[in-house]
Amino acid sequence: MSSKDAAQRIGITSRTLYRFIDEGQIPAYRIGRVIRLQRSDVESFIEQSRVQPGTLKHLYPDTDAGNGIV
Repeated sequence: MSSKDAAQRIGITSRTLYRFIDEGQIPAYRIGRVIRLQRSDVESFIEQSRVQPGTLKHLYPDTDAGNGIV
């Protein structure tokens, strides 16, 4: 699949996709001047990015702490 299609499927910009490719987070192939990705690699990347329950508590700190509100 094209890098544009892959970025849209993941929901990121092409620039972010290229960074992920460069960092080795998602495999890609250069064919001439064109970057291509396998659909299965894109789907695997999405699955590996799944958020585990209980890992985001730092994003919504308890705003009632210290206010006497229970």
